[in-house]
Parts: sequence; structure tokens; C-alpha cells
Amino acid sequence: MDHLLSFLLLMASLCTATTAATRPHIILIVADDLGYNDVSFHGSDQIPTPNIDSLAYNGIILNNYYVSPICTPTRSALMTGRHPIHTGMQNGVIVGDSPYGLPLNETIMPQYFQELGYRRHIVGKWHLGFFAKEYTPTYRGFESHLGYWLGAEDYFDHTAEASMKQWGLDFRRNMEALQDQYGNYSTEIFTQEAVSIIHNHNPAEPLLLYLPYQAVHSGNPNAFTLQAPKKYVDRFPHIENIRRRLLAGMISALDDGIGEVMKALGDSGLLNNSIIVFTTDNGGPSNGFDFNAASNFPLRGVKATLWEGGVRGVGVVHSPLLQKSGYVSEQMLHVTDWLPTLYRAAGGDPRKLKHPDGFDSWEMLSTNGKPVRTEMLHNIDPRSRFGGLRVGEYKLLTGDVGMNWDGWYPPWQLTSDNLYFHVDNYTKGGFPREYSASHGYLPNQNSGKSRRSQFSPVTVNCGPKPANASTNCDPTKSPCLFHIPSDPCEFNNIADERKDIVIQLLTRLEQYSYTMVPPGNKPSDDRGNPSHHGGVWDPWVNL
Repeated sequence: MDHLLSFLLLMASLCTATTAATRPHIILIVADDLGYNDVSFHGSDQIPTPNIDSLAYNGIILNNYYVSPICTPTRSALMTGRHPIHTGMQNGVIVGDSPYGLPLNETIMPQYFQELGYRRHIVGKWHLGFFAKEYTPTYRGFESHLGYWLGAEDYFDHTAEASMKQWGLDFRRNMEALQDQYGNYSTEIFTQEAVSIIHNHNPAEPLLLYLPYQAVHSGNPNAFTLQAPKKYVDRFPHIENIRRRLLAGMISALDDGIGEVMKALGDSGLLNNSIIVFTTDNGGPSNGFDFNAASNFPLRGVKATLWEGGVRGVGVVHSPLLQKSGYVSEQMLHVTDWLPTLYRAAGGDPRKLKHPDGFDSWEMLSTNGKPVRTEMLHNIDPRSRFGGLRVGEYKLLTGDVGMNWDGWYPPWQLTSDNLYFHVDNYTKGGFPREYSASHGYLPNQNSGKSRRSQFSPVTVNCGPKPANASTNCDPTKSPCLFHIPSDPCEFNNIADERKDIVIQLLTRLEQYSYTMVPPGNKPSDDRGNPSHHGGVWDPWVNL
């Protein structure tokens, strides 16, 4: 009997080991504040992104993919598979000495994947809380972390500014603050760390590598906001506007990094059993928003708004394990879908996830199958009193969803564009003479214009812009309704013509509101000021 029991235990152990060895490696790459029009596979004539394009054209381009409008909510949704209204992460972002984070009763991605035998590493930005150590990555399922806890910082000295009175180092390996990375560019640091993890990984074990880059978020607002080494910036002499040229250098460094990660996967033999997801966390901060020079054009709005430019995400899936690839997915997909989708792809049962709002979309993506989602909530913010959702082909907006940044902002090209275009000046006077809405700025033949891929970029066709496009919708006065498939640029508010649909979507929004938990935001706590911790952002609360 003892021999039989030992034999059964041995067989169970071997079975578990075999299952773990065959699970796919998951590489989840997040670009910070990348705009829809900041990659060449979406038609950018200014900034070639050959490595990201390669993932896109040889994988799946997600053309009906949505994220939250700002950092913390998207990252919470990515980690939990739950909408921010259900985790208290729906209002703004965690800043400086904010004494809150993603609630500890939420099970997150690395904890789920640990149950499947995965090795789990995070390289880059966290932004889900650090006021107590229990909220940091290595206490929440990750085995290692090289990166930072807050939302933005200097790319070279790695200090983070919450205000002029709160400024300190935010860069660490696991819990140890690192003083030795001064002068090293964060995009390159994170790429090198990701490549090292891949090369040192035991291929017999499945790998979860979460790679949320700092790029291309702005740096500290009272210092150098857009930063890249000269070797990257010099690739773009055709972009006259220095701020857009700096951003182009930042994007190019990111693209190079992704190329190095892909090469490492290939060289190590992991690529053939890998799933690579590339996503932005929100739309780009265009036209000087957040001191940045991103572009979502021709989509409306910017980061931190519920206009399409704020929530329509750049997204790609690439994997040899896909049954079909090289296509453009028009099926609706939301950032909450990644956890159940990747969990299923890893051999897990999504029914074991705790109250997910996301849908398992692996079969849909792998086969280009039927949609599994027909609606998605963009957000309900009870503090700022706005909301938005999409049901089928219709999108409803109500409240101040970003009325100060509701324009259509072309990418800066000429030296004076940041002055001429800034905020919404150009929307009142039309586009400048030099700009072609269909082709972007056309540099001189010898100016180093970006290369075109052999593939056709996936772009947005807005249709004619009516004269009242800027004035026919004011959701602070009455809800606005858009038919997104025919009007992706939100030119035509059809609320008056389709009041029946407005009522239907308002009812659905109300139903969502009944399930909402209060925002978790807490008043600032000066005990978290780096001046109390040797100039370092450190946890300051003992639980």
C-alpha cells in the first residue's frame, strides 16, 4: 500500500511538472502614455516603430481595443481583471504621499499565475500603491522587481516629484533603493533587465514577465519633461519641433528595447512557446497635456479624458501559438480581459478568478472568432461626476469627460506648432497650410522621412468633419451619443436623433453604478514625504 501511494504521488508530481513545462511564457509589455498616432502601424509618418510593427503585422492588431483613460486605473484592471469601479481605483491616480493602493483583498495576476507554477517578474513601473510595504510588487506575488513605485520620474536621475516640497529617489531592486543607476536611461535599464531575466530563465518553467516601461510618460514637471539620449533623438532630423523630436527619440528607444526583448526570446529558445502582449495604458497626452507631445490624431481628446483619444488603446498580440495571425481584430476587447484571457491561454480555468469583469477572449483571438464582449464601461467617477460607456456600436458620454481637452490635435512638426496648436487654438482656425490630414506633415525628400512598411497601416477614417463638430456635444449639459463604427472621431452627436438609445445607455450606466464601490483615494499624508526618509520615497505606514 505504501509503495502504491508513493507511486501515485510520484506520478502526480511528474504530471504537474510536465504541465508547468508546457505552459506558455507570458510577456506583457506596457507602454506608458503612448498615443494612437505614435506608432507607424497606425500610420505615423513621423516616427517609424519597426519592432512594434513587426509584432503587429505578424500577430494581431487590436483595432477595437480599449483601456482606462489614465495610469492607475488601467494597471489595476490589468492586474485584477476587474473594472476600477469595483476596486476603488476609478478616480485619478496615486500620487506622492497618498496613503492608499490597490486593496490587499484583491488577488492579482502574479498570484494567480503562481498557482500554475509560473516564475514571476516585474520590470518597470508599479503605480498601485506603496504607502505600506504590503502594497508593493514583491509582497503581491512577484518574485523580483526592478523599477519604481510612483507614476513618473526623471529618466536619468530616477527622482520623482510630487511637488516642489516632495521630491526624492524612486528606483529600487525589490525593496532596496538603488543609488547606482544615476545617469543611466530607464528605458535601457529596463530592457537590459528583461533580457537578463529571459536569458537566465529555466525554459522548463513557465515565465510571466510583466514589463511596464516608463516610456513614453513625461518626466518631472518642474525639470526635464521629455528625455532621450541624443543617439535616439538624432534619428529624427525631419521633425523640426524639438518637443515632438524628443518624444520621437523616446519612442524609438522603446521600440529598440522591444526588439532586444524579442531577440532574447528567440536566442533563448522561449519564443516558440511565448505569448507577447503589447499595450498602452491610456491614450496619449497630446498638444502639451501633461508636458508631453504625444498624438492620438485623428481621434478626439487626450489622456485622462473619455474621448476616443483617451481610451482607445494601441494593442497587439503576437504568438506562434495563435491559430490565426496576421489579421486586424475588430472584436471588442477591454483591458480587464487580459487576465482571464492569458490565464486561459496558460491552462488555467478563468472560473477560478475572483469576480472578474473581463472576458476570456483567448479562443476568439486565436481563431479570429465571434466576439465575446458586446459592451464596456469606460468609467463612472462619482467624485468628478462623469461617466461613459459603449454598448454595441454606440457610445454615451455624460458629465465633464474632458471638455478642456476635447479637440482633434495633429502631431507637432514645425518649430512653432506647440504655440499654434496648443490647447485648441487650431480647432477654431482650421489646420495650418502645411498640414495634410491624410498624410501628416510632408518633410522634404532628403529630410529623413520615416520608412513605410510593406504592410498597410491600420488607420482611422473619420469622414467629413462638420462645421459644428466642436460645439454639437456638451455632456456637462446633456448626454452625448456617438455611433463609433461610422464616427470614430466623434464628430456627430446623435443624441437628439436617437433618444431611445440614450435612455437605454443611461439605464445601463445606472445599473453599473449600483455595483460600484467608493473611490479609495485618501488625503495626502506628509509622513510619506521623502524628506523624512533620507530623500527616498519609502513606505511609511506599518500594517
